[in-house]
Amino acid sequence: MLGEGIIKGLMETARNFAGSYVSKERLTTVQYPEEREQLPEAARNFPFLVYDGQDWQAGLRCVACQICEKECPPKCIYIDKSADKKPDAVGKPQSYPTRFDIDISVCMSCQICVEVCPFEAIKMDKEFELATDDRFGGLLLDREQLARSNEYYHKIHPQEAAEVDSRLAEERAAAEAKAKAAAAAAEAKAAAAKAAAAQAAQDKPADKPAPATGGGGA
Repeated sequence: MLGEGIIKGLMETARNFAGSYVSKERLTTVQYPEEREQLPEAARNFPFLVYDGQDWQAGLRCVACQICEKECPPKCIYIDKSADKKPDAVGKPQSYPTRFDIDISVCMSCQICVEVCPFEAIKMDKEFELATDDRFGGLLLDREQLARSNEYYHKIHPQEAAEVDSRLAEERAAAEAKAKAAAAAAEAKAAAAKAAAAQAAQDKPADKPAPATGGGGA
């Protein structure tokens, strides 16, 4: 029937219009910004950097591997790598970014940077109210502006963050077990070497005194 789709659409609109007076579920709009819809956990807008602990500089997970910078399709990530290293969460010396900028005016929210990061250091935020009258400086976010605590990550992506924490805890436990095993092996090796040296010293024959030479009389 010609126009059947239009009639169905108008009927649905009429049901929502009439039903909105008796049921809040029928409301198709919210009074933003006074009212806000709850975003789903999978929602994503722009990236942020995760840090552990209270100090964002000391706890930043990023090690400036620059994989995200290379893989970013619009090339909106800019990273400078440090010349020195600092211990990471498992105590391994790692480089860190002296500069980590993201131009969110160019970012396409593709999440590729999140997918390629091997250190769980960059994730997608739900924040979208980022309007500014500064077209360039206001939309170029540095590492301090991008840094968010692991608690914040748990708040916006609870299930995903819990899985990440569990995986990182397993990696830390494995690293600690490996370090303990290496230390125990080194200690056992040193003890064996010490015992072998002591045994060798015990088995070594004592030096014999030199024979006396007698003088002959004429």
